[in-house]
Amino acid sequence: MKLGIINSAFDQVGMEFSEGIRHIAEIGFDTVDIQTEAWDITTERKQEIVRVCEENNLPIVSVPVCSLGIADFADPVRDFHVQRTNKFVDFARDIGAHNVLLVLGEYMWQQEVIPPQMQWDWAVESTRKIGSYAANNGVEIVLELEPFKLSIVNSVEKMARFVDDVASPAVFANIDVSHVVLAGDSPESMRLLDGKAHHVHFSDCDGKVHGDLPPGDGVIDFRPFMKVLKDMDIDGVLSIELEYCPQPEMIVEWVRKAFTETARLMDEVGLRS
Repeated sequence: MKLGIINSAFDQVGMEFSEGIRHIAEIGFDTVDIQTEAWDITTERKQEIVRVCEENNLPIVSVPVCSLGIADFADPVRDFHVQRTNKFVDFARDIGAHNVLLVLGEYMWQQEVIPPQMQWDWAVESTRKIGSYAANNGVEIVLELEPFKLSIVNSVEKMARFVDDVASPAVFANIDVSHVVLAGDSPESMRLLDGKAHHVHFSDCDGKVHGDLPPGDGVIDFRPFMKVLKDMDIDGVLSIELEYCPQPEMIVEWVRKAFTETARLMDEVGLRS
């Protein structure tokens, strides 16, 4: 697998886009994922993103989007989230990205009032529509497990079932290692996604709450997870996801530390190619 990062690590501290990309290349990453809003992005902005990444020899792999209303009870709301996610498919296609990383929403009203199965079915139907549009545009959709109590897909077992229910040749899973830990799932559970996962997110946490810390700054023992990822032979990229650096002025050092530790772990098991 290649080793990448989401550029949001630098964007969140207010760093200008091209400067962040230059740091990502200088640190040694193989690829980059681009986080932005695609709904009203201009052609000029897309061209700038492509130009800057090409100048720094960084292939663009993934484009994240949160579509939290994808299982809303109102048809127009679901339709809007499908349309907005399709804008990210267009964006991914236009900048040469391989996939759109889709974050689904949560069950409404504590799974009361509206039957949970109905909301699950709405999410499946909406994702299937997005998958069809993505397939027609040469882009994949990868779904992220969110380890929160009411998230529609909040465990490895549910992710495997959701991908099967969608049954689209363009829809796969993303494996976020820290989210798997926070969901209480084991490294071995990830084998349920063998053949279903095409992207990996990598970060650390305190074992209790969502963190997106550099590997080594939390409590996760990554080695068992790395061995399973190696066995799964995923056709994709391992992208570091970092959020909210506690010392914004140290962001470059923060990212460099995450790169160094992740590269070491990947090399230990022969995962990086």
